[in-house]
Amino acid sequence: MVDGFGPGDPDLMGDRANVVVVRENGAHELYRTGWAVGLDLDLLDGPAAVLTMIPELRQDGWWLDDGMAQGGVLLDLGRKILLFYAWEGPSTELRHRAAMFELIREAWLGWEVRWLYDGAAEMRDHVGLDPEYVRCHDSDLFPAPFLAPDDEDLTRPDPGGVVVTVGTDRCHVASESFDHPVREGVSLLDRLVDAPGHGVCRLHVNSGIHLDPERRRLGWWSLFSSPRAFQAPELWPGWTVEFWQDDWERHTSAYERFSPAPFDAGEEARVAVIAEAEQRRAARAAHRARSKLGG
Repeated sequence: MVDGFGPGDPDLMGDRANVVVVRENGAHELYRTGWAVGLDLDLLDGPAAVLTMIPELRQDGWWLDDGMAQGGVLLDLGRKILLFYAWEGPSTELRHRAAMFELIREAWLGWEVRWLYDGAAEMRDHVGLDPEYVRCHDSDLFPAPFLAPDDEDLTRPDPGGVVVTVGTDRCHVASESFDHPVREGVSLLDRLVDAPGHGVCRLHVNSGIHLDPERRRLGWWSLFSSPRAFQAPELWPGWTVEFWQDDWERHTSAYERFSPAPFDAGEEARVAVIAEAEQRRAARAAHRARSKLGG
């Protein structure tokens, strides 16, 4: 079977995503793709191209949960709404996110385009289903380790990671491959005592949190989805919690310890995203060709 959202057998690939189409009469159809990484790039081809891919996808009748779904797309044809999210891809990168959204909106003229911060749960809520169905209630919390300034994971142009600023004089960076630190609640403060300091973070991270222990306030943001994102205040009783969604500049403007290295979010970023999309299309075409030969 050809995987319409990228090369690879959906039964063999580990990067899976829910794909939902809401028809004009309100009925919805659930599909699954096995190549979630790069799914946002497929959206640059516009609604007609994406709908052409849909019949090639699997229909198993069950939703991938928070732990299994690494991305998701919902097309509401009647209301012309596009909802999507991803764990990886240009839409989760500081340097490319603005250009990515600009290009998607150009390809989906007349559509409302929205990012899902709570992933599959928001998709289910949109179609009138219980969001709790896709929750991993028994999953353990995986606190993100804090990284030293010379850690090799931080040497890439888009290293990801979570910048954690505390008060006016402390800055730390945590790995992005684990739960967002905001999900740890107040226990995060204890872990920060021995975390390596970074002075000023100049990295192009894709998530962040600022803590003001004296005033018991925090603000956090993320370029990828995080389970129960809108329920973070419940984990911080007695604190004022603000979710800045993808507004990373709010973090930089208020707290000088986070100051990412300058980058071109305009034409240079557009060119990079378009080039990556072309590579994606070429890989998909090559896979289709191999599938036909094999069939």
